[in-house]
Amino acid sequence: MDDTHRMKSLRFSALVAGVGLWLGLMASPVLAAWDVTQLMQGLAQNKSGRANFVEKKYIALLDKPVESSGELLYTAPDRLEKRTLKPRPESMLIENGTLTVERNKRRMTLRLQDHPELVAFTESIRGTLAGDMAALRRIYNLDLEGSQERWTLILRPVETKMLDVVQRIRIGGSHAEVKTIEIEQSDKDRSVMTITPMSKS
Repeated sequence: MDDTHRMKSLRFSALVAGVGLWLGLMASPVLAAWDVTQLMQGLAQNKSGRANFVEKKYIALLDKPVESSGELLYTAPDRLEKRTLKPRPESMLIENGTLTVERNKRRMTLRLQDHPELVAFTESIRGTLAGDMAALRRIYNLDLEGSQERWTLILRPVETKMLDVVQRIRIGGSHAEVKTIEIEQSDKDRSVMTITPMSKS
C-alpha cells in the first residue's frame, strides 16, 4: 500500500472512530445534576415508613441536652405519628390537618390552620417525607447540599414571623431516606433527631 492509500485509510479509520464515539455519546444517558426535584421525586415513592428515633434538645438554660426516644410512623400523604417512649410516654399525631397530643392520660387536639407556627414545623417533616416540594416552598426557601448518597436539605422560613421562632431546619439523608432532622431556633436553642428505619417485615 503506497503512502496516499495509507493516509486515506487512516483518515477513514479516524472518521469511523469519531462517528462511533459521537453515536455512543448520543446513546448514553446524560446524568442530570443532583437537585431538589430529584430528591423530592425519590422521597415521594415512600408511601409508608416506620423508624426509631432519638431526639436531643439543647436548651441554653440547661447544662445537658434533654434526650427522648421512641418511634415514628408515617403514611402518605399526611399521617405522621411520633410515639415517645422514654423518658415518659407521649404521643403526637398529625392527620387531616389536626394535631393530637396525648400525655399523662390527657388528650388535646388542635387545628393546624389556627396555629401557623405549628403548620411550619409539621410541614417541614411531613412535606419532606412526602416529597411535597410545592407545600415546602409555600413556607420555606429550599437549599440542597451534598450528593445523592449524602445530602442535606436546608429549610429557611419565608415569613418574618416564622423567622422569629425558627432560623433554619436541616434535614439530612441518603437517597430516599431521611436520617436526621435538626431544628435551629432563633433563640439559639436547637434539637437534633436521629432516625433509624426499622426493617420491613
